[in-house]
Amino acid sequence: MNQKERRIVSIAIAFALIFGVNTVANAMHIMEGYLPLKFCIIWGVICVPFLVAGYLSIKKTLSDNRKSITILAMAGAFVFVLSSLKIPSVTGSCSHMTGTGLGAILFGPMAVSILGIIVLIFQATLLAHGGLTTLGANTFSMAIAGPLISYAIYKLCQKLKVNKYVGIFLAASIGDLFTYCVTSFELAFAYPSASGGIVASAGKFLAVFAPTQLPLAIIEGILTVVIIMGLETYAKSELTDIGFLNGGEN
Repeated sequence: MNQKERRIVSIAIAFALIFGVNTVANAMHIMEGYLPLKFCIIWGVICVPFLVAGYLSIKKTLSDNRKSITILAMAGAFVFVLSSLKIPSVTGSCSHMTGTGLGAILFGPMAVSILGIIVLIFQATLLAHGGLTTLGANTFSMAIAGPLISYAIYKLCQKLKVNKYVGIFLAASIGDLFTYCVTSFELAFAYPSASGGIVASAGKFLAVFAPTQLPLAIIEGILTVVIIMGLETYAKSELTDIGFLNGGEN
């Protein structure tokens, strides 16, 4: 590991130590045991093809350029730190930033499915944040659906010639918000409203998430831009190797 890589890792560790320690255990992604068993199984099965694609994506990235593991690890640490900073919200869930937009922009959305599920497993077992029975639902909303939208928004902004940093901001913030749209529907499918069904129930969940999640999404967009600007300064060659600075495809 050269001096530049050590500096990047040191910054990531310092960021995690300052912001990532959180001992509150009563706020979850979707908490352990909150979803009926059939929904736990369904969401888990849905995640499988994305996880396989994610494994193959990371394998290809690392085989093409082993040095990219440093940036990949930092993207994973970013997800862990931001998604550990949680604010209690809907019963059985919480509001927090996701951090997945950064990895989706740099490595593509499939790679983030692996980063996300690793983070969710660690949080469920070490921080009582989320749960193992709800791992499939949490993985789909945070590590699959959100990154897919972030990547799509980023690529659309590129095609429309939007300023790069504006595109990064929109991708990260909208991906964060979409994660909570999906989470709201996951909860609504499990607990539909007696009067209005799934749509009405999802609307209620979204209404409760919105006051905390909207400002958090804006903050995540800003942080993602700042991190990428830092990487462009200290890890320009690594970003070039993974195709971020030369227009290559993830």
